[in-house]
Amino acid sequence: MRRIARVGGAALAVLLLAGCAGHAAGQAGSSQAGAQPSRATKRTLTVFAAASLTATFDRLGARFEKAHPGVTVDFDYDGSSTLVQQLAQGAPADVFASADEKNMQAAVAQKSISGTPVDFATNILEIATPPGNPAGIRSFADLAKPGVKVVVCADGVPCGNATEQVEKNTGVTLSPVSEEQSVTAVLAKVESGDADAGLVYVTDVTAAGSKVDGVRFPEASDVVNTYPIAVTEGTKQEALAKQFVDFVTSAAGQKVLRAAGFGAP
Repeated sequence: MRRIARVGGAALAVLLLAGCAGHAAGQAGSSQAGAQPSRATKRTLTVFAAASLTATFDRLGARFEKAHPGVTVDFDYDGSSTLVQQLAQGAPADVFASADEKNMQAAVAQKSISGTPVDFATNILEIATPPGNPAGIRSFADLAKPGVKVVVCADGVPCGNATEQVEKNTGVTLSPVSEEQSVTAVLAKVESGDADAGLVYVTDVTAAGSKVDGVRFPEASDVVNTYPIAVTEGTKQEALAKQFVDFVTSAAGQKVLRAAGFGAP
């Protein structure tokens, strides 16, 4: 009888333990089922980009954010030479996209760039005029006619360097009423009617839509600006910055750039 009691007691203990384990597992399963998915870590990627990239990079940034939950892409658009100066002064940025190789090389020389820049697009100049082209601009040479108010980019700014090269190639010397620090500033002068014409990029005329008329000139094809992009030195978002560079240079990114009028690198 004592032996039977001991066996019975042992069996009862096993049953009780099994019941407790099942109850604990049920509680854990219930807790896991009711748990809310963790939110994506919020991060900000700061991109310094040439002003001529504004509309296109805004679209690329929106797509990048959608593919990377929790990430916000903060763009700082300006003339490439201005952005290089800001980098030299310690302005925080994770990626730099220049409108020409000269300014990217300057950024590399001042040790603002990590790794090797990658070319991702090309662009050429186009004349922008107010709607209807009231000054009757038909060629690059027309910009030098007396009384024509033309606005260009300043020396050092990629669109300004390109303009200067076209002047040298054609022998036409312009007398601009204003020299701006970014291509968007030139376009704004034309859109406001403060200028009869401005030298911007093909992509700027495309993005402006009905706000301006575009006048293409054959000499522009001899002066092509190549756009490089790179991760900046000292970024705290190196992996994410590389992902953005990879996206811009990917087939999907290139498709967006081509649609905006940029040429292949």
